[in-house]
Amino acid sequence: MTIATILRRKGNSVVSVGAQDEVGAIARILSEKRIGAVLVQDAGGDVLGIVSERDIVRCIAAHGCDAVTMPAARLMTRALHTVTPRTHITEALELMTDRRVRHLPVLEEDGRLAGMISIGDLVKARIDEALHEAEELRHYVETAG
Repeated sequence: MTIATILRRKGNSVVSVGAQDEVGAIARILSEKRIGAVLVQDAGGDVLGIVSERDIVRCIAAHGCDAVTMPAARLMTRALHTVTPRTHITEALELMTDRRVRHLPVLEEDGRLAGMISIGDLVKARIDEALHEAEELRHYVETAG
């Protein structure tokens, strides 16, 4: 199964913020949308970085109350790990595990944003795959006799 399959199921909408949006506003967006990360994009739609809950916690630990008014550009992760729609799920899981990240932007070959996936999306897809395989095996055993 590929990332494209996940995006077809969950959709490709991505919550994003601007580089000057403040940490407090970003935290509210994460809470309201019940998500763990947002992409930081410029006015042209280019992806500049990502801000995760983990980034916000580290920023607060380092800067205290002042963190709330800092812009996304100050704490966002700029070195993004990305996948394409053609990336296999197991490959994306390996990347997340190796890089210790929980969200991956999905970019088309030409660099356009195609969506974003989370570790939860990948785990759900793997569970669905395993259940489907188990059902196929059960059906095969029942009809082989």
